[in-house]
Amino acid sequence: MRLYGLKTCDTCRKALKVISKIEFVDVRAQGVPDEVMQKALKNFGKALLNTRSTTWRELDEKARQQPIEVLLQEYPTLMKRPLIESDGNLFLGWTEETRKGLGVT
Repeated sequence: MRLYGLKTCDTCRKALKVISKIEFVDVRAQGVPDEVMQKALKNFGKALLNTRSTTWRELDEKARQQPIEVLLQEYPTLMKRPLIESDGNLFLGWTEETRKGLGVT
């Protein structure tokens, strides 16, 4: 099981406290593997983009018009977090649905 996020993200830290035996991948330092990113884009589409972030608010309109995969590659902090990979399934955010899907409470 892997959690893609930021070490400074409170939501990622909450998830890491609850889930034992999980590999943490800092998207700012290590990025998200292309295969995982393509699957996440297919599964979540625009929901993968955190438009409430400071990074998003600081982008000009031209930058915001770029394809999602380009934005996430250039600005990894724009990815909604956490993105959790478990047994071939992807979960986005630390919601009740995610916790149920992972079998944690």
